[in-house]
Amino acid sequence: MYQYILFDLDGTLTDSKEGIMNCFKYAVEKLGDQAPADEKLLSFIGPPLKHSFASLGYDDEKTERAIRYYRERYEPIGKYENAPVTGGVEMCARLKSMGYRMAVASSKPQNMCIDICTHFGFAPYLEYIVGPSSHNNWTKADVIREAMRLFGVSEEDYSMVLMVGDRKFDVYGAKECGIDCVGVEFFGYAAPGELIEAGAIAVAATTEELEEFIISH
Repeated sequence: MYQYILFDLDGTLTDSKEGIMNCFKYAVEKLGDQAPADEKLLSFIGPPLKHSFASLGYDDEKTERAIRYYRERYEPIGKYENAPVTGGVEMCARLKSMGYRMAVASSKPQNMCIDICTHFGFAPYLEYIVGPSSHNNWTKADVIREAMRLFGVSEEDYSMVLMVGDRKFDVYGAKECGIDCVGVEFFGYAAPGELIEAGAIAVAATTEELEEFIISH
C-alpha cells in the first residue's frame, strides 16, 4: 500500500497553461525572437525551463538569458495566472484525513511552489513542498530523492512511495529513483500515449480516478 504521495505541480495540481505560455512569449520576444505557436508552447508545460528553451535551438548563454526574462514576468504575475485542478484540494484533504503523507516534488523553483500551493489552498495538506533552489540545478529525480529524504523513506520502503505527474519527465524521474508513477491527463499536456510509453503504471483522467487508484493500491 502506498503511504507517501509526491505530486508534481504544473499540469498536475494546477492548470498553469496561461501563466507559463504568457511568460515564454514574454521571454522569447524580449530576446528579439518570434514566439512559437501555442501548440509548441503547450509542450513546455512540465519540463524544466532549460529543456524547453534549448528545444528552440538556444545555446546555454541564450537559454540562461531566456530563463531570467521568463522569471522576470513569472514571479510577480505569471504564477497566479493559474488555477487548481477541479477537486484537487478536496482530494488532498481526504487523503490527509486517511493518513497519507503528501508532498509536492516539482522542477519549479521551491519558493514559487510554496507561493502557489499556499495561494490555491494545497499547503495545509502537504508536509513538504520541494523544488530546486537558486543554488542547485536539480533534475526531477533529485527533487524526488529530496522529498523522500525529508520523509525519512529508506530503500526498503520505496514500494510505499507514489509519484503523480502529467509528463514523461515525472515518470522518468520516478523510475530513476525506483518508485512507481501514476500519470494524470487532467489538462491534456502530454502527447497521446506519452505517459504509458514512459512507464507510468496507470493514467487517471480526473482527480476522482486518481484518488480511487491511490486508495485501492
